Amino acid sequence: MTSEGMESRIVRYGDLVPCRTAFIDAHTPGSDQKENFTIIGGGVSEAADQHVHIQDTPGFNIGAAGQPPKCRNSLHTHRTAEVFFVLSGRWRFFWGNDGRDGEVVLTEGDVINIPTGIFRGFENIGTDYGMIMAILGGDDAGGGVIWAPQVIEEAVAHGLVLGDNGVLYDSKKGQTLPEGVEPMRVLDDRDMALFAKVTAAEFVPRFVARYWDMMALASAEPVCVIGEQGMLVDRPGFTLELIRDGSHPANAYETSRHEVLLVMRGHWRVELAGESKVLAPGDVIAIPPNVSRCFAPSMSGEASLFRVRNTDDPAGPTLNFNTPAASRR
Repeated sequence: MTSEGMESRIVRYGDLVPCRTAFIDAHTPGSDQKENFTIIGGGVSEAADQHVHIQDTPGFNIGAAGQPPKCRNSLHTHRTAEVFFVLSGRWRFFWGNDGRDGEVVLTEGDVINIPTGIFRGFENIGTDYGMIMAILGGDDAGGGVIWAPQVIEEAVAHGLVLGDNGVLYDSKKGQTLPEGVEPMRVLDDRDMALFAKVTAAEFVPRFVARYWDMMALASAEPVCVIGEQGMLVDRPGFTLELIRDGSHPANAYETSRHEVLLVMRGHWRVELAGESKVLAPGDVIAIPPNVSRCFAPSMSGEASLFRVRNTDDPAGPTLNFNTPAASRR
């Protein structure tokens, strides 16, 4: 592992390349200022010019969304897991076919594991530009986004058409659907009736983990946030842990799993096979299997990071609110 080789596995927060036309609501007022980032894997972007920082996928994708105050991401759903943690700002997440079944407000470090089978959206309700980091299940992130019908209809009115090939076409730029490509089918009332209605009382205890709760539980060892025995019980094809200062031994180890470290707070020194780099909040490193690694905070003060590992579970529909707790384990 050379210094250059290690650096190629790191995506620095300050080097993130945004895409402002990644999705069908890119021209819709209220959503037209959002920025999307694909950090590891192609994600679910519908834009051909989306920059991908690390192409190889370890069984999941890592992305991010940055938005100024009052900017929102429109109602959509996925075929695989969609997990967020708030890196900065204050965010309102809402869900349901019309976005009114429930909502929850998350602040820095909080995690939300949004199950498949419901429509969801999110909005920056803070006073400054905010960033949320995303983990998407599967190498291909489940084959894209399924949009609520009102989102597609409103986008057409603002010049954007989504083809059934998953590609966006902008009539404002003179683009038209290629021969053989039809507009993406809009879900009808029968389709929408298949999506479950979930209250906040059902949703929040099963799918939201608060940062300071995770920090308290990780005082002696890493806390599993998402996994078979996690705070949020699920098997989405990956596990998510929170590691804080003092909860992880600084000695070197190896694993047959892919590991991705996402720094939440503080500065962390990561060593791979003798090479060492310091990561800051928002930085991401993808560590391949069977490479000696160790990491520890490089400065005093609060320090935390999230660790994602691939599992043998297939990426697909996540365990949902209708699954009894006993069978989820």
